[in-house]
Amino acid sequence: MHIADPDHIKTVFAFPYRGVTIQITSGTHLGVKIYTAWVDYPTGSAIAVPKAYSRSDAIRRAKQWVMQKFTL
Repeated sequence: MHIADPDHIKTVFAFPYRGVTIQITSGTHLGVKIYTAWVDYPTGSAIAVPKAYSRSDAIRRAKQWVMQKFTL
């Protein structure tokens, strides 16, 4: 990606999950459609899944990330 030609992130799906919000975005990388999962929580946000090749995989992995990070 060149700074003069940024790839704009498009939110395709967002939903609450165990007290946080998971946001799935889509974009392209080297001409291939990819999905990224962001997790928004009360004190910040994080990229839980930097790259997935399907929306369902991004969702599944984001839920796993939430369980690992927020389960006591």
